[in-house]
Amino acid sequence: MRIIAGEFRGRTLLAPKGDGTRPTTDRVRESVMSTVFSARGGFEDAMVLDAFAGSGALGLEALSRGAARAVFYERAPEAVKVLQKNVEKMGLEPRRATVTRADVLERAPQFSRPPFDLVFLDPPYAYAAADVLGMVAGLVERGVAASDALVVYEHALASNDEAAAAAAECGFELASRKKYGDTTVDVLCASACAD
Repeated sequence: MRIIAGEFRGRTLLAPKGDGTRPTTDRVRESVMSTVFSARGGFEDAMVLDAFAGSGALGLEALSRGAARAVFYERAPEAVKVLQKNVEKMGLEPRRATVTRADVLERAPQFSRPPFDLVFLDPPYAYAAADVLGMVAGLVERGVAASDALVVYEHALASNDEAAAAAAECGFELASRKKYGDTTVDVLCASACAD
């Protein structure tokens, strides 16, 4: 895996060993970044939450393209070590990239100033969409995420109906949905960005 574009373009990323994580392929990551670029008008000044970070590829790609700051959540010890090495390889200062070893569903962020306005969700496919999106809805409700936050949610193709229902129930509007093999990537808006 490599950073595709921006300040860190071409730098290689380590990936956790084993099948405990499922790295987003370069092809899917490039498509996601193009979609986010179009939806936001770029990455400048973005406050990013990479909630199920794994190697950190999504958040690091956003930082490379101009995001102001990224907070990475990962619970697997091996993945956290790899993520920290990837952050160090980019030479990022702690004020731009923070790694938190925790399950984001159990210990969601309590504070972000300014609030997160770009949230990447690439959880294990076994996680229920209602739990994952409910966590983000809670962040919006508490002002930890912006009322117009953009949410990128990667999930199994088989769970499309469940994801759509959970998004609607949590107050998110589906801006786009793209399919890549057995994976779907939904780009969701918190209700204020749909107005």
